Amino acid sequence: MLNSLSNEILPKGKKSIFKNQWFFLLLAEVVLAIITGVINSRFFTLSNLTNILEQIAVLGILASGMTALIISGEIDISVGANVGLVTCVIAMMIKNDISYLWVVIIAILLSSFNSFLVGASSIAFKAPSFIVSLGFLSIFRGTAYAITKGVFQTIYGKFEALGLTRIGGLLPLGFLIGIIIYFAIHFILKYTRLGRHIYAVGSNSTAAYLSGISVVKTKLYAFLLNGFLIGIASMILLSRIGAAQPTTGTGMELKAIGAVVIGGTPLSGGKGNIFGTFLGVLLMGMISNTLNMLRVNPYFQEVVFGLFIVAALAVSAFSSYKGTFKKKLLKS
Repeated sequence: MLNSLSNEILPKGKKSIFKNQWFFLLLAEVVLAIITGVINSRFFTLSNLTNILEQIAVLGILASGMTALIISGEIDISVGANVGLVTCVIAMMIKNDISYLWVVIIAILLSSFNSFLVGASSIAFKAPSFIVSLGFLSIFRGTAYAITKGVFQTIYGKFEALGLTRIGGLLPLGFLIGIIIYFAIHFILKYTRLGRHIYAVGSNSTAAYLSGISVVKTKLYAFLLNGFLIGIASMILLSRIGAAQPTTGTGMELKAIGAVVIGGTPLSGGKGNIFGTFLGVLLMGMISNTLNMLRVNPYFQEVVFGLFIVAALAVSAFSSYKGTFKKKLLKS
């Protein structure tokens, strides 16, 4: 698995690294780190670097699930609302001293079921998953408001291990879980039948169907995988912040999609890899940290992230157009 991952990072043959999106991402991160470090020397302190890793743990897990989903040709913008509902439910369970084992089980089952509902509804109604998930966004968030009555659900120092434990006093446990998930998703996409089917369906669902692949099952599995990872991310997030409300997770779906697209996975599906997603997540975390260090107004930070996501979508659209244009030239 490590060899194939290195092949994605360092392609064989005469292909230049300058043609790989990951190279420019890495370059941007190095430049950003140097500039920020020059302006504020605290950027390179061990505590700040550890803080960055802690902050990107949840986003990285969500982006991993989104990577598989987007490669399959689907998308889910209800992820943030799903996180909000799951964190509220398990926070209420923890407050009532329900066993942590049940908390973990319910978090995984609820998030997976929610994501499955989005996928099944999209397939059943033959409607774009973007539109269907937009509807479920309101359903999930409304349900969270209904069960909590809009009240904060504080867990009072319980369930802290996942989000606050630092291995060796430095490496956040949440980030380590995220790294394990990156490798797991890479393995699934690269070495399993499901992974090959996900790429095939995302690339050309008609051709995949004619070759004997069950398009419906493949897409539902992708949604279930996405939901499973939402459950893990929700538990780590609640453990770290110690409280939940219906708006918890708001905007996370956009950052996850942005990180995936920045990492080189086009919204059209059929292509992409988890290494690019990791670099996209890291860049998002570094930008957030840099803006905080430079004391940029939080409202302007939202503007910056919005522009960043739009730019990522523009790059994705340009890459797709360029690929289509080349195919037309070859045919002619």
